[in-house]
Amino acid sequence: MNEITPADIEQLKDWRFEVDFEDIAWAVFDREGESMNSLGRRPTQELAAIVASVEDAADNGEVRGLILISGKKNNFIAGADIREFDLMKSDEDVEDAVLATIALFDRIEKLPVPVVAAIHGFCLGGGLELALACHYRIATREDDTRLGFPEVKLGLFPGLNGTVRSIERAGALDAMQMMLTGRMLRPGHARAIGLVDQLVPTRHRLRWAARKAVLQKRKSKGASWWKRLLREAPLRGYLAKQMRKKTALKVREEHYPAPFALIDLFDRFGDSSARMKPAETAAFTPLMNSDTARNLRRVFALTEMLKNEAPKDTFRPQRVHVVGAGTMGGDIAAWCVVCGMEASLQDLSEEQLATAVARAKKLFRRRLKTKQAIDAAMTRLIADPEGKHVRRADLVIEAIVENLEIKQKLFAGLETKMKPDAVLATNTSSLMIEDIAKSMKDPGRLIGLHFFNPVAQLPLVEVIHGAGSREEEVRKGCAFVTGIRKYPLIVKSCPGFLVNRVLSPYMLDAVRRYQEGEPREKIDQAALKFGMPMGPLELSDVVGLDICKHVAETLDLGPVEDSELDRLVKNGKLGKKTGEGFYVWDKGKPKRQQVSFDEDDLARLGRDMIRPMLDECERALADKIVASADHVDAGVIFGTGFAPFRGGPLHYRQQEKSG
Repeated sequence: MNEITPADIEQLKDWRFEVDFEDIAWAVFDREGESMNSLGRRPTQELAAIVASVEDAADNGEVRGLILISGKKNNFIAGADIREFDLMKSDEDVEDAVLATIALFDRIEKLPVPVVAAIHGFCLGGGLELALACHYRIATREDDTRLGFPEVKLGLFPGLNGTVRSIERAGALDAMQMMLTGRMLRPGHARAIGLVDQLVPTRHRLRWAARKAVLQKRKSKGASWWKRLLREAPLRGYLAKQMRKKTALKVREEHYPAPFALIDLFDRFGDSSARMKPAETAAFTPLMNSDTARNLRRVFALTEMLKNEAPKDTFRPQRVHVVGAGTMGGDIAAWCVVCGMEASLQDLSEEQLATAVARAKKLFRRRLKTKQAIDAAMTRLIADPEGKHVRRADLVIEAIVENLEIKQKLFAGLETKMKPDAVLATNTSSLMIEDIAKSMKDPGRLIGLHFFNPVAQLPLVEVIHGAGSREEEVRKGCAFVTGIRKYPLIVKSCPGFLVNRVLSPYMLDAVRRYQEGEPREKIDQAALKFGMPMGPLELSDVVGLDICKHVAETLDLGPVEDSELDRLVKNGKLGKKTGEGFYVWDKGKPKRQQVSFDEDDLARLGRDMIRPMLDECERALADKIVASADHVDAGVIFGTGFAPFRGGPLHYRQQEKSG
């Protein structure tokens, strides 16, 4: 039965509904007990009751229009309630739920009075599909307003006729790019492509603008005539071909079928909305219960788990001081600034400071776009060679040379200058936190914040809990990490922590295979076949072979002397940074031989190569380096890029054993 049973209009819990003195109906979405609005079973049933009431009132001439608006401060609708996805056990369950919601959205679209979506904050996934079913869309220009279809990141594409309506409103090129990338659009961009019809400065202007749109019976004009041409043959076929080519450069269809299924849907049915709508449902339904989608939903749940490591509303650092303006320290300071903080950067070398500031400006230009935002960021990044800003900082991070004696001396001095409630952290990658803290009067104050390079791209930060670190300081460190839009993973102080510990055996095993005669390209192709973002030999070159050797020796992973890794390091061939390592590098790219191998052989080799990592993950869990198997999976996915569609290394091993 493809119909949603309406809730009792008098007993709404997630919506507030009223008709004002001008006969305008207001549906205010404010999901009970949740900080974010999402479309689940009860909210959808209640919306059905509201729509039924408006249908009756419109037939009787008692309402002039309907406005959908959020009661939350920072979001319209963040999408469907992912927690309910796994309740749909079969394709029939998925199809029933999808068709029922589509029918509700169709009723909204067919209402004889104007329907306006008033958008502030996140308008994503199913929330955007609902907004597109409305006749007119108004959004705020505020920076926290974002629109988009992130479904591809969950192994899906929009399934509530969002593919059709987005193409009708924004045109095929812009709509397909948005769906294929999962990128969230700023309001100005959304307005420029036609996804939104009107912008207002702030959310405080939304109600007035929406009221005016209803009274003036405004309706979206849809895509322009020339955008509509892209839906017709032969342009549609050419566009689909280019999309397949571009998508294949980023992901493999065997790993991530959803974007390719979306392109096929557009290629076959893009010229007819009537044919594309049922075809969308037919293509969407099997994706929902696929292994890829289930595992990517698991990855999403892992991100939420890591975010919850941070205490809510107890520690919000605004000023960060970084000691050490090398690549890592400079990039940490720059990223803090991108995230809205003030960062002072200390180093004995004026040249290092100048280089770090210049590199930061390039990051600001890439991330912040407007001159005003870039200029503001530059004022928040302070070159501080003498460390005068230590006293003002809410958090101090050390990122200097990996030398225990030098670090101990530094922290003994920093401790006396800092605010009593400020967090003190080291970005060490190989030294024990408790050893560094021995020189301090209050060693329980020191924690580790282990960033990964490049800082701006990699989402994980290991928050290191030393043997004497106070829990309060660790949790404050987690709050800082979430404040700079990254995921905190609490890790026990030990050699290699978690990520380097599990990654190193995998990389060294690849070196061993190469040394024993396995072709370089075959090793790296096998890793890509398994789903890793980069082959282990190429990754070694990117990290730096000297660093790989140092980590292997620190973790005591077997003899490194006289190995191929040792030979390359002794000859000064350190990888990408010197232009040669396992590969010769030209203009930042490795020069590979164009050679292909049997796909089944690559699949077997990929599974064999990943075993040292899986074994080390199990040992790390047994040693209680992190709190749980889920934390191991989260750390390895976000710290190494372990194939997300497999759900994490321990989850993958469990599935392998049971399957």
